[in-house]
Amino acid sequence: MREVFGSETGRTSARTTGRVEVVGRVSGRRSWSDAEKLEILAEAFRPGVRVRDVIARREVSSSLIYTWRKQARLGKLGGVAPALPAFAEVRVADVAAPAPQPATSTSGLICIEFPGGVRVSVDGSVDAGALARVLSVLR
Repeated sequence: MREVFGSETGRTSARTTGRVEVVGRVSGRRSWSDAEKLEILAEAFRPGVRVRDVIARREVSSSLIYTWRKQARLGKLGGVAPALPAFAEVRVADVAAPAPQPATSTSGLICIEFPGGVRVSVDGSVDAGALARVLSVLR
């Protein structure tokens, strides 16, 4: 559609008019209920889900997600807190090697000694596939 506008100087100008559709994010402040916050948190921190995908889909800022997570951990959100992943403390301890058991019988015992002092001893009941994997690593 074209409209022509006149001016006091006698000149005319043409301007194109039409329908404009603006698609975008909701502007302004929004508020979420505690139930909605917990639902978004549960979705964002589900195993295998990327938080940034949930942020884009739900149009929530990343800072809100992490603020809500902190509030949920502190019990400041109403309702039951979602099962959020937590880090577990891990301690590495020295494992004592078991004392060697004296062989009761030497029948079927195979001792393989590699250069460098590595020695492998197995008896007749050893799994051949497992022994092959061990020997291939030691070569």
